[in-house]
Amino acid sequence: MGIAGKKRPTKNLISIDYDLTYVLLDEMFSLINTNLPSFVEPKSSVFKSVRFIVGIIVSGIFVISSVTEVYMFLAKRRRLLKKKTETMEDWELEYWPHRINYQDIDSATNGFSDELVIGIGGNGKVYKGVMMGGIQVVVKQISHENDQGIAEFLTEVSSLGRLKHRHLVALRGWCKRDKGSFLILVYDYMENESLDKRIFECEESLLLSWEERTRVLKDVAAGIVYLHEGWESRVLHRDIKASNVLLDKEMHGKLSDFGLARMHGHGYQAATTTRVIGTVGYMAPEVIRTGRASAQTDVFGFGILILEVVCGRRPTEDGKVPLVDWVWGLMEKGELLSALDARLKSKGGFNDDEVERILHLGLLCAYPDFSVRPTMRQALKLLEGEHVAYELDGKGMEVCLLDKMKSTAMWSNYLLSSGYGGHPTFEQVRDSLSSSVSLSASDIITEGR
Repeated sequence: MGIAGKKRPTKNLISIDYDLTYVLLDEMFSLINTNLPSFVEPKSSVFKSVRFIVGIIVSGIFVISSVTEVYMFLAKRRRLLKKKTETMEDWELEYWPHRINYQDIDSATNGFSDELVIGIGGNGKVYKGVMMGGIQVVVKQISHENDQGIAEFLTEVSSLGRLKHRHLVALRGWCKRDKGSFLILVYDYMENESLDKRIFECEESLLLSWEERTRVLKDVAAGIVYLHEGWESRVLHRDIKASNVLLDKEMHGKLSDFGLARMHGHGYQAATTTRVIGTVGYMAPEVIRTGRASAQTDVFGFGILILEVVCGRRPTEDGKVPLVDWVWGLMEKGELLSALDARLKSKGGFNDDEVERILHLGLLCAYPDFSVRPTMRQALKLLEGEHVAYELDGKGMEVCLLDKMKSTAMWSNYLLSSGYGGHPTFEQVRDSLSSSVSLSASDIITEGR
């Protein structure tokens, strides 16, 4: 029993035990309670509860807010990417995998501190830096304000960035901070710096020995052979010189600075350039006269490199006979050994026959007629002491290249074929060019160094 309209109480309101045995008869009929009114309050639906309604409203607000935030984030990112793409140049889209964060480079060079400058190039400064993990690198700045700078930058990224050889300096990456600002190249650091500093600009104790010099020449030759023959395209370096040869901690030579390099199919014999490119003292005569560059122009530069490494003299020096002419004159007199670096003579450790053989090779590589020069593969074999078959004058007669090198008759027309009475000086090159072409600031021509 309970109050009408209220829930049934959990405890009986009245509870009395009463025996109805004497009241109820043997036969009784029960009262049917169908359709009687219910006094129990019906249970309310969960969907109509306050908690459920509040939960639905809160969840809806959260979902709508989340979707809105995600949409705004994606829209903002799309706008930033579009803006960045619009400011990027075509070459950036092609070479982006090699890009390095500017903040990392700035940190590695202490904000491009002048104290870390290790050189100054034609288009910017060169810094020594330390990247995360203690990795030492060389950071080269190139001005983006002139066509020569951007052309040099693109050449290095597109060529050196894909070339892999133990005797080529590895390019770690590049960076461009802002459009119209400096371009940056990052290389592996070479502990013993450049070859010219260990030959011309060092104390006696740091001077390279004969064994070290010949090893470096072989290393460089192997690197050039790879450029000419070992890659998918033929790469012409076009600026082979002592300052572009770097030395690692084990004193192995690595060719660097591909700013003037060009790539060609292996079927091309020569390529014409619209600009005079290279360093006076290392430039082959045919490049000066015709502007045609080929693998043999690199051979010429390597020949000059051989002579300066062995002789300890630069290709051109004020008040002195050009290096090639001087060595050639000593050879005609039978005094070729006199060309050996005097500082090496006092140290010893060299073989006279090997010195003469390498000097002969240097003269042959630097011969004015490009058709007489050996290939870089032949030059490498000769450096290693091998005899190489050589075709003479296109007549099919094969002779030993070493014998050809030692023939003074081969040099009898040297002065006539050179066209200058010797190797051209910086002034002679400019005079020759000014009479046939108009020199401008875009011409990449520097005095030998």
